[in-house]
Amino acid sequence: MNRAKMEQLVTIAGDRASLDRIASPDAALAIWWRQLPETLRVALAELDLHSIADISVDIDFSGSIAAALRTAEYPEASVMALSSDIDLLVRRDAALTGEDRLHVQLAVVENDPCSRFRADCTTLRLQCTYLGPGTQWCCVDGQDAICEVPTGSVGVFKGRSLLDPPAILHRPPPFGAPRLVLTIDPAGSR
Repeated sequence: MNRAKMEQLVTIAGDRASLDRIASPDAALAIWWRQLPETLRVALAELDLHSIADISVDIDFSGSIAAALRTAEYPEASVMALSSDIDLLVRRDAALTGEDRLHVQLAVVENDPCSRFRADCTTLRLQCTYLGPGTQWCCVDGQDAICEVPTGSVGVFKGRSLLDPPAILHRPPPFGAPRLVLTIDPAGSR
């Protein structure tokens, strides 16, 4: 694949406005390349992934994930840092999708549920890996060139509902360390 075509399909930039590029008809993936705030990095480093529960909830774009984090037994320092970041990403995703209600999943992934590359049957899927290796992706016509959304960065993948056949495929990385992964979809699309 040539560079110009790749730049049409994938946007990678260091500000959250880079996610807006996913609205382009040719775009298949937008990545906000970012470093997590220090308070969040510290809170995540102190998490015991075996003592927290997975979260899967529908929330309004103006709501907060804080109560769900507390119910899932996240320590209070993690609740404050994570809810601030996740709430920001929920609002960002709502602006991208035009949806008022979103499905938020925050899960500890300890195995490799699906090692093949795929495109999801949704409109837009936002993903952020907070701990562990990030989501891998490749172009449909260049599967030998595997890339990764870095840990802490945000990727918005265009799903089959908007781009079929897909131009970009993704998968979890080969199994290794446990991962803490955030996924945001429009409510009802799961």
